Amino acid sequence: MRYGLRLLRVVHAAGIRVSVIVSAGAARVAAIEEGLQLDPESPDPRVLLGLPADAPEPERIRGVAISDIAAAVCSGTHPTAAMIVAPCSMGTLARIAAGTSMNALERSADVMLKEGRPLVLVPRETPLSRIHLENMLRVHDAGAALVPAMPGFYAQPETIDDLVDQVVTKVLDRLGPGWPSLPSDLIRRWKTPPHDMSAS
Repeated sequence: MRYGLRLLRVVHAAGIRVSVIVSAGAARVAAIEEGLQLDPESPDPRVLLGLPADAPEPERIRGVAISDIAAAVCSGTHPTAAMIVAPCSMGTLARIAAGTSMNALERSADVMLKEGRPLVLVPRETPLSRIHLENMLRVHDAGAALVPAMPGFYAQPETIDDLVDQVVTKVLDRLGPGWPSLPSDLIRRWKTPPHDMSAS
């Protein structure tokens, strides 16, 4: 859940409008991992951003009820620029792969695929079964980008937040060059070490 929360906070800080859908599973995970109480039918942006309950409601974030398949983001005529599912459970991934569209999250993902817009899924399950792998291949072939939550250590992370930011950066990179307002300095980018002799 921390990947999704960090992504939301980074994108919000960049001044981008966001619609947030919280599944029942995500609400459960948020309570277990982060101590957050979220209602899938009315996700409070203040909770997601870590703001006090009496803070003004953020203007650029709108919560979407998980059951609201008539929400704007569930229509191809709504100009949603990109969608990120973070984290993405294997159950959600399977339903996106099957095109079941039983709730607002699945329908929104289906819309992104049919409209050819960026859809980034962040699975964190391990180990992976053949079913998981086949579903991942299906969504990949349908146009989604898969960015598993696999932080690296070449940047010499010192905290859990450093590891989270590395995954977040990889997710944001998948949105492409049309997102210039997003930060590119959350992590130290890889540079070839000066002692590298591979070219000699």
